[in-house]
Parts: sequence; structure tokens; C-alpha cells
Amino acid sequence: MLKKILIVGGVAGGMSAAARIRRLDEKVEIIVFERGEHVSFSNCCLPYHLSGTVATSEELVLTTPQALKANYNIDARVRHEVIDIDRANSEVEVRDLNTGKIYREAYDKLLLSPGAVVPLPPIKGLDDIRFFTVRNVQDVEMIQQHLSDTNAADIIVVGGGFIGVETAENLKMAGYEVNLVEMLPQVLMTFDFDMVQILQKELVDQGVKLYLNEAVSAFEDGQAVLKSGKKMPADVVIMATGSKPDSALAAKSGLELTDRKAIKVDQNFLTSDPDIYAIGDAVEVFYSLSRQTAPLPLAGPAIKQARFVADHMYGRYTMNTGYIGSSCLKVFNYNAAVTGLTENTIKGHNLPVAYDYVYVIPKDMVGIMPEAKNQYLKVIFEMPTGKILGAQCIGRGDVVKRCDVIAAMLKFGPTLEDLKDLELCYAPPFSIARDSVNFAGYVGLNILHGDIKQIHVADIRGLVESGAYFIDSRTKEEFDSGHIKGAVNIPLQELRQRMDEVPKDRAVYLYCRSSTRSYNAVCALQNSGWNNVFLVSGSMLGVSWCEWFEDQRTGREPIVTKYNFN
Repeated sequence: MLKKILIVGGVAGGMSAAARIRRLDEKVEIIVFERGEHVSFSNCCLPYHLSGTVATSEELVLTTPQALKANYNIDARVRHEVIDIDRANSEVEVRDLNTGKIYREAYDKLLLSPGAVVPLPPIKGLDDIRFFTVRNVQDVEMIQQHLSDTNAADIIVVGGGFIGVETAENLKMAGYEVNLVEMLPQVLMTFDFDMVQILQKELVDQGVKLYLNEAVSAFEDGQAVLKSGKKMPADVVIMATGSKPDSALAAKSGLELTDRKAIKVDQNFLTSDPDIYAIGDAVEVFYSLSRQTAPLPLAGPAIKQARFVADHMYGRYTMNTGYIGSSCLKVFNYNAAVTGLTENTIKGHNLPVAYDYVYVIPKDMVGIMPEAKNQYLKVIFEMPTGKILGAQCIGRGDVVKRCDVIAAMLKFGPTLEDLKDLELCYAPPFSIARDSVNFAGYVGLNILHGDIKQIHVADIRGLVESGAYFIDSRTKEEFDSGHIKGAVNIPLQELRQRMDEVPKDRAVYLYCRSSTRSYNAVCALQNSGWNNVFLVSGSMLGVSWCEWFEDQRTGREPIVTKYNFN
């Protein structure tokens, strides 16, 4: 029988485990050590306090030690840092940060949930400026106080991950000039390059100055110096340069670490010590689709792991089915969600996966409904099996629902046939009768079975520059409002009378607004003897979104006469 369980670290993982343990065992003594000011707070909401969306920092705090004692009989000790683990004697050494006193506590089981830290790049002059991170309530309180005290106007956010983008968005909403600097070719590497262009355009449209393939090389004289030599005011600097597992205590205690310096755990989240568990941002998890282990610094998985570990301590075993990686965020007026594998992941990890993908742009509800918006859905599938590998969806409406549907399916090895066969809720204010995920299944099966051939929007520039033959299947009025340079306008309603204009001795690429009319044009040509026709996946909308930001950033010549975004 367990008599005392110690937990290092609160927030999502630690506190969820503590609450679950108490529900399983009324008698066991539970002590949670949290070195910060708050044992439980909404870390995912932290950026939204900077814009006033979350009005006060007090609202970020979810519970207090007093409430935990009263409601759960949990002894939560804030500003208490565990500085060492005596594994031989099953004790921890704790420093009370209020008094400086050091004392020891014994344990039967120990759970490590220390989270992650922000890795600071070696930037010249960084130690000489006032910079901030966004990791806890105190951080955002200090940012708000500094902004108020200094009347700062220009803010630099270093790092374009989720925290960096959300922080940039909320500071811009608060009225500040925001510069976002990212060393990679895109922000939000969780999304593929062709998809993230929608979000990058939205950032620029809302006034965030975006610097990609850039890095801050130095801070001097109140300015940031970029590697390109550009200088910009640095009234306030937010370091959002990712996260790395906080494994210092584990390493000091001789626990085994992974190559990435995360705390190594087995399938039951046990460390190399059979009495010590670890969860959350400090560990790596098994990704069932890539068959690899990697960090997954998200609150949802941490809470799931917390329940898993609490149950395991009491012999209530659960199968570890691995993780697929699902996340979402808001970027001003756009919502974005992703689940499973992306091209970035497949290529970045050199996964031995043969794949293709579909890119469809249906409405998120019946088109005549006044709130109907475009949604941009990319579904990646394995060749030749048609197994679904992942999905990304971006739009102004409910895109999270679509990714959640596919995320649920990914747990059970779905194929394009399953996607086509899904029976989903429908009413005009919520969706279309053939939902976008069904639509992606139909299109994917057309590709898989060879019914049509497609070309992706990311490949269009090279084709245009090489003089490829494009047919625009829209009306003349739409064609005149912007088209791919060099394209021939043969509207779908005129195609059957003008088929003799379509060459048979070279590849022909057809597009329209979002690929519906051009798909029908491809079918008509194929059924009339053409076998050299390709559908431009995403069509004019997809090409415009894919091209716009890089055109602006690099000053290259556009491949369209005018962009179309609606």
C-alpha cells in the first residue's frame, strides 16, 4: 500500500496526476512541489492576457494550494524547488524559496513533471537587455508591467512557433508595433509550407512585420541587429525560441536521458528508476504514425499521461497506444488545425513513406448561408494503400472539427475509403451535405485509383516558368480578374464545343477557382480521348495563397496576373 507520493511540478501534468491519485486513494499522502508562484494555471491562455482577451492575470490561475487542500486533501507547496533526489533512500531534497530552508521528504513513488524551459540562443548583447519569455503567469505580468512603465512601442518576438505567433498576434491586437523574427523559411513548422502561407499572409495583413530566414545576431544601442544587417528598435524583446525538456534534476539524480536530453521513460512512463515516473514536456513520447519518439509539449497529452501514470501506480493498467500529434491555433481571423504526419515531418525525419495528398477548398457550410467561408483542407495518404497519414485545415470557420474527425480516425488506421464513407452531422449552418472530409476521400480515391492525374500548387511556378500549357476553366469575367500567366481561357460550358483547341501532344494542366469545374473538364477530356490532362490541385485559390507571401518577401515576378483569395 502506498503511503506517500511526491510530485515535482504542478500545472497540467502534475496537478492532473495528483487529483486522479486522490480519487483512487483517499488515504495516501500527496505532496506537490512547484517552484513557481502558482501550482495550477492556464499556460495556453498566457498570450491572450497580453491583448486583454483574458482581462486579468488572476483569471489565468485555476486553483490555489488552499483550495486543493480543502477539496482534495492535497498538500501543494508553491515556491518550493526540489533540488536533488536521493534514490537510494527514496527521498528528495527541497528548498523553500521563501525562507531558503532546505529539508527532505521521503516517498514511496515519485512523479516528475517539471515541464520545459526556453532555450536561449547565444545572441551577443542578450544579457545586456531586458527580455522576457512566456512560460507562466509571472512572465505575462512582468511584460504587461514593463509595457506600462516604459511606454514601449516597438516589440520584437524572436521565434515563430505557436507561442511566438500567438504572442505576436495578441501584442498587435493591443496596439503595439510587432516584428516577428524566425530563422526558418516559415513560421509554424507544425504546418506544411504550402498551407502556412495562408497564416503568414494573415499576419502581414494584420500589420505584423514578418522576417523569415532571419535571426537576431546582436542587441546594441537599444536595437536588434539581424543577420542580414537590418536594424530595428527593440523596446521590448520576447524570446519565444521553442522549448527543451527541463531534465536537469533527473540528470543530476542519475536518471537515464534520451539523445535529446529528455527524461527517458518506458511504455508506462517509468524512468530508469522503478519508483520514479515522468510525464509532460520533460519526456519523449512514441508517435504511432512515424514509429519514432519525440517531444510533444502540449497540455492535452500531458493530462492523458497524468491519468495513465496515476492508474499505473495502483495497478489499473492501460495500453499505451502512442500519439499522433494534434494541435490547433487562431491567427487573427483564421483558425488552423493539424493532426498526424505532415510533409515537413516526413521529409524532415526522412521517413520511408511513399505518399501523396489532396488539397480541397470547399465551404464550411452551405454556400448560400451568409456565414459560409472557404476552408483549405490537405489530407496526406500513403501510396499505394490509401491509408490516411495526416491532415491540415485552415479557414475562417470551424476547421478544428474537420481535423478532430480525422484525428479520431487516425487512432484506428483509416483509409480513403473510410474517409469517403464517414457519416457526419449535417445542417446548412454547420456543414455541407458532403462534408469536406468526405470530399477529400472522394478526391483521394480518384488519385489513388488513377482516375485523374494531379499537380500540386507548390509545383506550379516551375511549370509556368517552363512554358507549360494551362487551361483556365472559369468564365471570361473570372479569367479577367486574375489568372495564371500564359493560360488559355476555355470555360467549362464552352469546352465541348472547343475541344479541338486542346493539344494532345503535350501535358495540359487545368484549373478553375477551387478545382470543381476543372475536375469536370478533366473528366470530359479524358472521356473524349485525351490522356495527357492534369488537374491543378487547389486551382486559382490555392496558387494565389501559395505564391503571394514569397512574392512579396523576395520581390520575385508573380506567376499570376492578379491574385484571387475569395
